[in-house]
Amino acid sequence: MRALLYTGPNQMELADLPVPQSAEGEVLVAVHAVGICGSDMHAYHGYDDRRPAPLVLGHEAAGIVADGPRTGQAVAINPLVVDPDCPAAKAGRPHLSPTRAIISMPPRPGAFAEYVTIPERNLLPIPEGLSMRDAALAEPMAVSWHAVRIGLERLKQSAPRVLVQGAGAIGVAAALVARHMGAASIHVAEPHAGRRATLAPEAGIDTFDPASRDPGPDAFDLVIDAVGAKATRADASRLVRPGGVIVHVGLLPGQDGYDIRRITLQEICVTGSYCYTPQDFTDALAALGQGALGALGWVETRALDDGAQAFADLDAGNVDAAKIVLQVV
Repeated sequence: MRALLYTGPNQMELADLPVPQSAEGEVLVAVHAVGICGSDMHAYHGYDDRRPAPLVLGHEAAGIVADGPRTGQAVAINPLVVDPDCPAAKAGRPHLSPTRAIISMPPRPGAFAEYVTIPERNLLPIPEGLSMRDAALAEPMAVSWHAVRIGLERLKQSAPRVLVQGAGAIGVAAALVARHMGAASIHVAEPHAGRRATLAPEAGIDTFDPASRDPGPDAFDLVIDAVGAKATRADASRLVRPGGVIVHVGLLPGQDGYDIRRITLQEICVTGSYCYTPQDFTDALAALGQGALGALGWVETRALDDGAQAFADLDAGNVDAAKIVLQVV
Protein backbone atom coordinates (compact mmCIF):
# COMPACT_ATOMS: atom_id res chain seq x y z
CA MET A 1 0.00 0.00 0.00
CA ARG A 2 1.02 3.65 -0.44
CA ALA A 3 1.87 5.39 2.80
CA LEU A 4 3.35 8.69 3.88
CA LEU A 5 6.20 7.71 6.17
CA TYR A 6 7.91 9.86 8.79
CA THR A 7 11.58 8.89 8.47
CA GLY A 8 13.29 11.46 10.70
CA PRO A 9 13.12 15.11 11.79
CA ASN A 10 11.60 17.21 8.99
CA GLN A 11 11.49 14.20 6.66
CA MET A 12 8.39 12.64 5.13
CA GLU A 13 8.40 10.35 2.11
CA LEU A 14 6.01 8.19 0.15
CA ALA A 15 6.68 4.51 0.74
CA ASP A 16 5.30 1.14 -0.31
CA LEU A 17 4.42 -0.75 2.87
CA PRO A 18 2.59 -4.03 3.59
CA VAL A 19 -1.13 -3.76 4.27
CA PRO A 20 -1.56 -4.05 8.07
CA GLN A 21 -3.18 -7.18 9.44
CA SER A 22 -6.23 -6.90 11.68
CA ALA A 23 -5.90 -8.40 15.16
CA GLU A 24 -8.85 -9.99 16.94
CA GLY A 25 -11.61 -7.44 17.43
CA GLU A 26 -10.11 -5.12 14.84
CA VAL A 27 -11.11 -4.25 11.29
CA LEU A 28 -9.22 -3.00 8.27
CA VAL A 29 -10.30 0.39 6.98
CA ALA A 30 -9.49 1.74 3.52
CA VAL A 31 -8.59 5.34 4.31
CA HIS A 32 -10.16 7.99 2.07
CA ALA A 33 -9.28 11.21 3.93
CA VAL A 34 -6.93 12.04 6.80
CA GLY A 35 -6.11 15.35 8.44
CA ILE A 36 -2.72 16.71 9.47
CA CYS A 37 -2.78 17.49 13.19
CA GLY A 38 -0.53 19.73 15.26
CA SER A 39 0.73 16.61 17.01
CA ASP A 40 1.79 15.25 13.62
CA MET A 41 3.79 18.44 13.10
CA HIS A 42 5.31 18.04 16.57
CA ALA A 43 6.46 14.53 15.63
CA TYR A 44 7.66 15.77 12.23
CA HIS A 45 9.99 18.18 14.02
CA GLY A 46 11.41 15.28 16.04
CA TYR A 47 10.00 16.54 19.34
CA ASP A 48 7.72 13.63 20.23
CA ASP A 49 9.46 10.67 21.86
CA ARG A 50 6.17 8.76 21.64
CA ARG A 51 6.40 8.80 17.84
CA PRO A 52 9.86 7.56 16.82
CA ALA A 53 10.85 7.26 13.16
CA PRO A 54 10.17 5.38 10.97
CA LEU A 55 6.44 5.61 11.55
CA VAL A 56 3.18 6.21 9.71
CA LEU A 57 1.58 9.21 11.41
CA GLY A 58 -2.00 10.48 11.11
CA HIS A 59 -5.05 9.87 13.29
CA GLU A 60 -7.85 12.13 11.95
CA ALA A 61 -9.35 9.75 9.41
CA ALA A 62 -12.42 8.53 7.57
CA GLY A 63 -12.81 5.69 5.12
CA ILE A 64 -14.56 2.47 4.12
CA VAL A 65 -14.51 -0.75 6.15
CA ALA A 66 -12.54 -3.29 4.08
CA ASP A 67 -13.16 -6.53 5.97
CA GLY A 68 -15.57 -8.19 8.40
CA PRO A 69 -19.35 -7.91 8.71
CA ARG A 70 -19.35 -4.12 8.21
CA THR A 71 -17.48 -4.28 4.89
CA GLY A 72 -18.42 -1.36 2.67
CA GLN A 73 -19.65 0.91 5.46
CA ALA A 74 -18.43 4.51 5.42
CA VAL A 75 -16.95 5.31 8.84
CA ALA A 76 -15.20 7.98 10.85
CA ILE A 77 -12.39 6.65 13.03
CA ASN A 78 -12.15 7.44 16.72
CA PRO A 79 -8.37 6.93 17.02
CA LEU A 80 -8.29 6.74 20.83
CA VAL A 81 -7.95 3.07 21.75
CA VAL A 82 -8.73 2.18 25.36
CA ASP A 83 -9.31 -1.04 27.29
CA PRO A 84 -13.13 -0.96 27.63
CA ASP A 85 -12.96 -2.82 30.93
CA CYS A 86 -10.73 -0.31 32.74
CA PRO A 87 -12.39 1.74 35.53
CA ALA A 88 -11.99 5.04 33.67
CA ALA A 89 -13.75 3.67 30.61
CA LYS A 90 -16.56 2.21 32.68
CA ALA A 91 -16.95 5.60 34.39
CA GLY A 92 -17.45 7.26 31.00
CA ARG A 93 -14.01 8.89 30.89
CA PRO A 94 -11.94 6.59 28.70
CA HIS A 95 -9.81 9.50 27.51
CA LEU A 96 -8.26 9.58 31.02
CA SER A 97 -7.55 5.86 31.14
CA PRO A 98 -3.96 4.75 31.81
CA THR A 99 -4.50 2.22 29.01
CA ARG A 100 -5.18 4.90 26.41
CA ALA A 101 -3.29 4.69 23.13
CA ILE A 102 -3.79 6.32 19.78
CA ILE A 103 -3.10 5.23 16.24
CA SER A 104 0.11 6.86 14.95
CA MET A 105 1.95 5.78 18.10
CA PRO A 106 3.73 2.40 18.30
CA PRO A 107 2.57 -0.29 18.18
CA ARG A 108 -0.32 1.18 16.14
CA PRO A 109 0.59 2.70 12.75
CA GLY A 110 -1.36 5.77 11.73
CA ALA A 111 -3.67 6.66 8.87
CA PHE A 112 -1.41 8.48 6.39
CA ALA A 113 -1.79 5.35 4.30
CA GLU A 114 -4.23 3.48 2.11
CA TYR A 115 -5.18 1.18 4.99
CA VAL A 116 -5.24 1.27 8.77
CA THR A 117 -6.46 -1.17 11.44
CA ILE A 118 -8.62 -0.15 14.37
CA PRO A 119 -10.88 -1.88 16.92
CA GLU A 120 -14.38 -2.15 15.50
CA ARG A 121 -15.82 -0.35 18.54
CA ASN A 122 -13.87 2.76 17.44
CA LEU A 123 -15.83 3.15 14.19
CA LEU A 124 -18.78 5.50 13.77
CA PRO A 125 -21.05 5.48 10.71
CA ILE A 126 -20.71 8.64 8.66
CA PRO A 127 -23.99 10.58 8.46
CA GLU A 128 -25.65 10.43 5.07
CA GLY A 129 -24.50 13.23 2.81
CA LEU A 130 -21.33 14.05 4.74
CA SER A 131 -18.20 13.87 2.61
CA MET A 132 -15.17 11.82 3.60
CA ARG A 133 -13.12 15.00 3.88
CA ASP A 134 -15.55 16.56 6.31
CA ALA A 135 -15.97 13.31 8.25
CA ALA A 136 -12.20 13.34 8.84
CA LEU A 137 -12.77 16.58 10.78
CA ALA A 138 -14.76 14.70 13.42
CA GLU A 139 -11.66 14.02 15.52
CA PRO A 140 -10.37 17.61 15.87
CA MET A 141 -13.96 18.83 16.15
CA ALA A 142 -14.48 16.37 19.03
CA VAL A 143 -11.42 17.79 20.81
CA SER A 144 -12.96 21.27 20.63
CA TRP A 145 -16.44 19.98 21.48
CA HIS A 146 -15.04 18.47 24.68
CA ALA A 147 -13.14 21.67 25.59
CA VAL A 148 -16.14 23.95 25.11
CA ARG A 149 -18.53 21.53 26.79
CA ILE A 150 -16.51 21.16 29.97
CA GLY A 151 -15.88 24.91 30.04
CA LEU A 152 -19.60 25.62 29.91
CA GLU A 153 -20.31 22.96 32.53
CA ARG A 154 -17.86 24.61 34.92
CA LEU A 155 -19.07 28.11 34.10
CA LYS A 156 -22.74 27.29 34.76
CA GLN A 157 -23.88 30.30 32.75
CA SER A 158 -25.99 30.58 29.63
CA ALA A 159 -25.01 32.76 26.68
CA PRO A 160 -21.42 33.48 27.78
CA ARG A 161 -18.91 35.85 26.21
CA VAL A 162 -16.25 33.54 24.78
CA LEU A 163 -12.65 34.18 23.78
CA VAL A 164 -10.78 31.59 21.75
CA GLN A 165 -7.01 32.02 21.59
CA GLY A 166 -5.58 30.76 18.32
CA ALA A 167 -7.15 30.09 14.92
CA GLY A 168 -5.57 26.75 14.22
CA ALA A 169 -7.93 23.85 13.67
CA ILE A 170 -8.76 23.39 17.36
CA GLY A 171 -9.32 27.11 17.91
CA VAL A 172 -11.48 27.50 14.81
CA ALA A 173 -13.49 24.42 15.74
CA ALA A 174 -13.90 25.70 19.30
CA ALA A 175 -15.33 28.97 17.99
CA LEU A 176 -17.80 27.10 15.79
CA VAL A 177 -18.80 24.78 18.63
CA ALA A 178 -19.24 27.72 21.01
CA ARG A 179 -21.55 29.35 18.49
CA HIS A 180 -23.49 26.10 18.14
CA MET A 181 -23.78 25.82 21.94
CA GLY A 182 -25.28 29.29 22.33
CA ALA A 183 -22.48 31.70 23.18
CA ALA A 184 -23.61 35.33 23.25
CA SER A 185 -20.42 36.50 21.57
CA ILE A 186 -17.35 34.75 20.20
CA HIS A 187 -13.98 36.40 19.66
CA VAL A 188 -10.91 34.71 18.21
CA ALA A 189 -7.43 36.10 18.89
CA GLU A 190 -5.02 35.20 16.06
CA PRO A 191 -1.92 37.08 14.87
CA HIS A 192 -1.81 35.43 11.41
CA ALA A 193 -3.85 37.54 8.97
CA GLY A 194 -4.47 34.63 6.63
CA ARG A 195 -5.88 32.52 9.43
CA ARG A 196 -8.16 35.38 10.49
CA ALA A 197 -9.40 35.70 6.91
CA THR A 198 -10.49 32.05 6.78
CA LEU A 199 -13.00 32.76 9.54
CA ALA A 200 -14.38 35.94 7.94
CA PRO A 201 -17.33 34.14 6.28
CA GLU A 202 -18.52 32.68 9.58
CA ALA A 203 -21.34 34.77 11.03
CA GLY A 204 -21.14 35.87 14.65
CA ILE A 205 -17.39 35.26 15.06
CA ASP A 206 -15.12 38.26 15.52
CA THR A 207 -11.42 37.79 14.80
CA PHE A 208 -8.65 40.15 15.87
CA ASP A 209 -4.90 40.47 16.14
CA PRO A 210 -4.00 40.39 19.86
CA ALA A 211 -0.90 42.51 19.14
CA SER A 212 -3.02 45.43 17.92
CA ARG A 213 -6.24 45.10 19.90
CA ASP A 214 -6.68 44.54 23.61
CA PRO A 215 -10.21 43.72 24.79
CA GLY A 216 -9.24 44.72 28.33
CA PRO A 217 -9.54 42.98 31.70
CA ASP A 218 -12.65 41.03 32.69
CA ALA A 219 -13.84 40.96 29.06
CA PHE A 220 -14.82 37.28 28.85
CA ASP A 221 -16.70 34.66 30.82
CA LEU A 222 -14.98 31.71 29.15
CA VAL A 223 -11.53 31.55 27.57
CA ILE A 224 -10.47 28.59 25.43
CA ASP A 225 -6.68 28.60 25.11
CA ALA A 226 -6.01 26.59 21.95
CA VAL A 227 -2.36 27.69 21.87
CA GLY A 228 -1.02 27.01 25.35
CA ALA A 229 1.92 29.43 25.28
CA LYS A 230 3.26 31.70 28.01
CA ALA A 231 1.72 34.77 26.32
CA THR A 232 -1.73 33.22 25.86
CA ARG A 233 -1.80 32.01 29.47
CA ALA A 234 -0.96 35.51 30.65
CA ASP A 235 -3.66 37.03 28.43
CA ALA A 236 -6.20 34.47 29.58
CA SER A 237 -5.46 35.29 33.22
CA ARG A 238 -6.06 38.99 32.58
CA LEU A 239 -8.99 38.85 30.18
CA VAL A 240 -11.24 36.39 32.00
CA ARG A 241 -13.75 37.88 34.42
CA PRO A 242 -13.79 37.12 38.16
CA GLY A 243 -15.39 33.72 38.62
CA GLY A 244 -14.81 32.90 34.95
CA VAL A 245 -13.32 29.78 33.39
CA ILE A 246 -10.14 29.16 31.41
CA VAL A 247 -9.91 25.89 29.47
CA HIS A 248 -6.33 25.01 28.52
CA VAL A 249 -6.35 22.74 25.46
CA GLY A 250 -3.15 23.86 23.69
CA LEU A 251 -0.17 21.56 24.02
CA LEU A 252 2.87 23.80 23.67
CA PRO A 253 5.56 23.06 26.26
CA GLY A 254 6.16 25.18 29.36
CA GLN A 255 4.30 26.16 32.51
CA ASP A 256 4.78 29.93 32.72
CA GLY A 257 2.25 32.67 32.16
CA TYR A 258 -0.63 32.23 34.57
CA ASP A 259 -1.28 34.98 37.11
CA ILE A 260 -1.84 32.63 40.03
CA ARG A 261 -2.52 35.48 42.45
CA ARG A 262 -5.38 36.84 40.31
CA ILE A 263 -6.69 33.33 39.66
CA THR A 264 -6.81 32.78 43.43
CA LEU A 265 -8.24 36.16 44.47
CA GLN A 266 -10.88 36.15 41.74
CA GLU A 267 -11.78 32.45 42.02
CA ILE A 268 -11.05 31.79 38.38
CA CYS A 269 -11.35 28.16 37.34
CA VAL A 270 -8.52 26.80 35.19
CA THR A 271 -9.02 23.34 33.74
CA GLY A 272 -7.14 21.19 31.29
CA SER A 273 -8.93 19.50 28.41
CA TYR A 274 -7.65 16.38 26.66
CA CYS A 275 -9.19 14.54 23.75
CA TYR A 276 -12.88 13.65 24.15
CA THR A 277 -15.34 11.09 25.42
CA PRO A 278 -17.06 8.74 22.96
CA GLN A 279 -20.19 10.85 23.37
CA ASP A 280 -18.28 14.02 22.47
CA PHE A 281 -17.04 12.31 19.30
CA THR A 282 -20.54 11.10 18.44
CA ASP A 283 -22.06 14.53 19.02
CA ALA A 284 -19.38 16.33 17.01
CA LEU A 285 -19.82 13.97 14.06
CA ALA A 286 -23.60 14.38 14.20
CA ALA A 287 -23.27 18.19 14.23
CA LEU A 288 -21.00 18.00 11.18
CA GLY A 289 -23.57 15.83 9.45
CA GLN A 290 -26.30 18.36 10.22
CA GLY A 291 -24.24 21.22 8.78
CA ALA A 292 -24.41 22.91 12.18
CA LEU A 293 -20.74 23.88 12.32
CA GLY A 294 -20.43 26.21 9.36
CA ALA A 295 -19.23 25.94 5.79
CA LEU A 296 -15.81 24.50 6.72
CA GLY A 297 -14.06 26.85 4.33
CA TRP A 298 -11.02 26.89 6.62
CA VAL A 299 -10.01 23.41 5.36
CA GLU A 300 -7.63 22.80 2.44
CA THR A 301 -7.54 19.47 0.60
CA ARG A 302 -4.42 17.93 -0.96
CA ALA A 303 -3.53 14.50 -2.29
CA LEU A 304 -1.68 11.97 -0.13
CA ASP A 305 1.09 12.00 -2.75
CA ASP A 306 1.59 15.70 -1.96
CA GLY A 307 1.73 15.05 1.78
CA ALA A 308 5.45 15.67 2.19
CA GLN A 309 5.08 19.10 0.58
CA ALA A 310 2.06 19.82 2.77
CA PHE A 311 4.18 19.22 5.87
CA ALA A 312 6.93 21.46 4.49
CA ASP A 313 4.44 24.23 3.68
CA LEU A 314 2.89 24.05 7.14
CA ASP A 315 6.35 24.16 8.69
CA ALA A 316 7.25 27.25 6.64
CA GLY A 317 4.03 29.06 7.61
CA ASN A 318 2.88 29.17 3.97
CA VAL A 319 -0.62 27.86 4.65
CA ASP A 320 -3.56 30.08 5.59
CA ALA A 321 -5.95 27.17 6.09
CA ALA A 322 -6.35 26.00 9.67
CA LYS A 323 -6.40 22.39 8.51
CA ILE A 324 -5.00 20.38 5.60
CA VAL A 325 -6.79 17.13 4.84
CA LEU A 326 -4.97 14.62 2.65
CA GLN A 327 -7.20 12.82 0.17
CA VAL A 328 -6.11 9.20 -0.17
CA VAL A 329 -8.81 8.03 -2.61
